[in-house]
Amino acid sequence: MFENLQDRLDVAFKNLKGEGKITELNVAATIKEIRKALVEADVNYAIAKKFTDNVKDKASGQNVLTSVSPGQLMVKIVQDELTAFMGGTSSELNIKGNPAVVLISGLQGSGKTTFSGKLANHIKNKLNRNPLLVACDVYRPAAIEQLRVLGEQIKVEVYSEIENKNPVSIAQNAIAYAKSKGYNVVIVDTAGRLAVDEAMMAEIHQIKTTIKPEETLFVVDSMTGQDAVNTAKAFNDRINFDGIVLTKLDGDTRGGAALSIKYTVDKPIKFVSRGEKLDTLEVFFPDRMAQRILGMGDIVSFVEKAQENYDAKEAAKMQSKIMKNQFDFEDFLSQLNQIKKMGNMKDLLGMLPGMGKAVKDIDINDDSFKKIEAIILSMTPKERKNPDLLNGVRRQRLAGGSGNTVQEINQFIKQFDEMRKMMKKFGTMNAAGKLKGMKFGK
Repeated sequence: MFENLQDRLDVAFKNLKGEGKITELNVAATIKEIRKALVEADVNYAIAKKFTDNVKDKASGQNVLTSVSPGQLMVKIVQDELTAFMGGTSSELNIKGNPAVVLISGLQGSGKTTFSGKLANHIKNKLNRNPLLVACDVYRPAAIEQLRVLGEQIKVEVYSEIENKNPVSIAQNAIAYAKSKGYNVVIVDTAGRLAVDEAMMAEIHQIKTTIKPEETLFVVDSMTGQDAVNTAKAFNDRINFDGIVLTKLDGDTRGGAALSIKYTVDKPIKFVSRGEKLDTLEVFFPDRMAQRILGMGDIVSFVEKAQENYDAKEAAKMQSKIMKNQFDFEDFLSQLNQIKKMGNMKDLLGMLPGMGKAVKDIDINDDSFKKIEAIILSMTPKERKNPDLLNGVRRQRLAGGSGNTVQEINQFIKQFDEMRKMMKKFGTMNAAGKLKGMKFGK
């Protein structure tokens, strides 16, 4: 995410590396590089200039503390300005009605339907509300079926009227249905439309006017860059939406939409979405995103993800086993599954300070642990509980069953044994370094 922008900003900050103080000359050179980086990230030139003018004003005449280098100070100034440009603070979703109605709008192919499913999952599991999904895309043949499949996956009901081709009446009927069935949030998924399509724009305006949603969200593909910003402006002029959702952020190496859109339409980015999995929706925090763009990681989001999958009782039980040197392969498999629940491994590592750059060119996918899982799953329940049983004959069987060589099996078991000893000696925290060194993939 935003790799290209990150690399270019690094180049810009190098102008100040080794400088004893901030001067008009070295500020000018750095500002020029930052502006160039933003324009290459598909940020509108006028916006890029406004951004760098603000940075220049704040940097000029700054006294550098003895503990802070000019480069560090410039990074802090740019971080603050990035945060401000993207909205400053996070903006909550308004679901105070009963039922609260959330209207989803956007372009064709922007990921509205998938986002609707993700939002329902978020509202259900994170906000502890009871959502109803409504299929109001009466034009795309597969839209209703797609929403129905998503609803089944997250166990959320989908309201649809197959024969009804009037999205306004479908939305009205759905709200009445929600009231009768006790649903307290209604998510209305609408058809994709172009800003230049007058009939379709009139339709979304009519839907909004009729159902009076508490929240109208505009979903936009972040990879379209400046086009996304222009489209958002056109939609906002017509339907005056409340917030923005940036989808496909995992494929966006530039970051132009994220940096420009709030400044252009003066509406907050409320969510960012990456990938197809229904648990990959994140509340947008401008300060955290600024840190990611600058390669500082996002340790707060990392901790939050860990806490979501943290079981206090299980952790205490695991701690006890570790201290007694009873940590076995069954426990190890359980811990791997906990890590996998947190999300994509590369994204997770990118949240750790300094790790984003280190892993950006490394292919780390969701299958990274399959090799280890295959070895452990090839063991009998007795072998998993008692690693000392794994003699030469058993290791040969594991090699055949998991598709690995005997040498690879021996290496894994040796690493596991060393890790167990380390965990017992130093506790789980110090064992993290050993885990990092283990080979999780081929």
